[in-house]
Parts: sequence; C-alpha cells; structure tokens
Amino acid sequence: MASAAARYNRNNPAVKRILQEVKEMQSNPSDDFMSMPLEEDIFEWQFAILGPRGTEFEGGIYHGRIQLPAEYPFKPPSFMMLTPSGRFETQTKICLSISNYHPEHWQPSWSVRTALVALIAFMPTNPGGALGSLDYKKEDRHALAIKSRDNPPKFGSPERQSLIDEIHQCMLAKAPPVPPLTAVSSSEATTPQITAPPVTDQNEAVNGNADNEVELDPGRAQQNLIPEPGREVVENVHEVRVDAGAGRLRVGFRAEVTVTRGQSVVQKPRDDRLYTWAAIGLTVAIVVLLVKKVLKSSGYGGYMDGFFSG
Repeated sequence: MASAAARYNRNNPAVKRILQEVKEMQSNPSDDFMSMPLEEDIFEWQFAILGPRGTEFEGGIYHGRIQLPAEYPFKPPSFMMLTPSGRFETQTKICLSISNYHPEHWQPSWSVRTALVALIAFMPTNPGGALGSLDYKKEDRHALAIKSRDNPPKFGSPERQSLIDEIHQCMLAKAPPVPPLTAVSSSEATTPQITAPPVTDQNEAVNGNADNEVELDPGRAQQNLIPEPGREVVENVHEVRVDAGAGRLRVGFRAEVTVTRGQSVVQKPRDDRLYTWAAIGLTVAIVVLLVKKVLKSSGYGGYMDGFFSG
C-alpha cells in the first residue's frame, strides 16, 4: 500500500481521505466486516461482511466491491456484491440510499466503514423491487449462507482475486457457525450494533477524524394501523434511508406490517352515568333560578321565595 500511495498526489482531497480511512481500518478492525483497497488502485475496495445475527444470513460471508468516485468523499460510492445471498444480485450495482443511485442522501462525513455498517443493516430488510435486489425464501438464503463459507467468489484480475482470498480467510477465522434455520427468528432480525468514526464538517471530511463514533440505531415503525371492517392493510417499506445529523448516523428500517381480515379492536365504553346525573342536576338548578327571576320581576317573587325555601 505504501508503494501505491507514493504514486498518488497526497494533496488531492480524495487521496488524502482514502489513505486516512485505510489507516483507520487497519488500526481499528471490525469483527463484522473487512475491507481493503487494491494495491494498484486505491479507489477500488474489496470487502466482506458477515450476515447479521438472528437472520437467515447469520454465519454467511458475503464479498463485494466498492468503487469510490474521484470526487470522494463529496460524492457517494457504488456497490457490487460478488457472493450469492438471495438478497442482492451479484456483479450488478445495487441501489441503496447510501450509494451513487441516491447522491442526494450522501454525506461527506460518511466513510467506507459507515457504508459497510449500513449494508449489514440492509440485508434483512424488504427489498421492495429495488434495483439489484432479490427476495429469495429464507430456506434458500440459509443454504446460500452455508455455501458462502466454502470458497471465496472468483472475480477480476489476479490482484483482485488475491485480495478477495486474503479477506475470506480472515473473515472465516472469526465468523460464527451458521445456525440451524429453526434457530433463526421468523419475525424479527437483530441488527448488529457497530460503531464507526465519522467526521463532522467539510474540512474533517477530507482530513479525517478518528475521535468520534457513528451509531447504528435500528429504527422502529411508529404507526398503529386499525383496518376498516373487511379490509386488509399492508405496509411495505421498500428502502432503508440513511440520515445523518451532526456527526451521527442512523440506519433505520421498518418491517412489513400486515393486519388480516376480520380482526378488530374493541374498546370498552366508558361509564358516563356519573357525568349524566351531574349534568341533569346542573340543568335543574339553572331552570329553578330562571323561574325565580321571572316570577320576581312579575310581582310573585316573595311568594315563590317562600315556595322554594320551604
């Protein structure tokens, strides 16, 4: 890597940022992913991620390629998966809200590490027909997770293949075994909590800053849906959006919510008898006062005072 770096202009913002990220990746490795640039082209990175725990992907090793643009980090990278997973197509650029398909969402404070954290969170989400996405059955995805450990994918030049093989051996050494499919929850996916160093402004986006942390925080659906009688309500969330504020990344996703026919929510009516009697009593008192006032003005006030008083 040192020989490759010597060929690049270190004053170039993209080169300066990429070299800083390489150094950070090497000094702070993750148990959930590994990524390294090519020796001959630091704008192309090979990576592998572990399937998120508690899903049909758990224990799988999924390789891919990240292509950084010349304007990085001010423009987003593109992503291509190389290992069959049943969630993404292989050797096809995939559509994510952190990818070059959605440059409007990209933040210069994000990094390769940030992108890999988000990619892991995308794995168990509903593909919703997005470009490069697949929707295999859980059984098929589980079988692919087992197969992914056997051999690394074959891709590109000998240099690329050598790097892919090296990453695969490193990930295989720390990957947990693939659990039986019956042990995987069928209703919820556990998204790993991973931290990654972001940068907080445009200057730090170029120079790098390893003192802060990016937090991956799975989002939660907040709506309670009550269907009309005989109607089925289905909510499908097609895309995970990555939104960044001042130095914090939140990766959120919502699961499919289905309310079947015939279900209803019955709320026990509140007992309003006490309020009813109070209202009646107040009405009677008002009527009595009005009657007294009318009779008094007509000359019968004294008689009626005696009548109402006793």
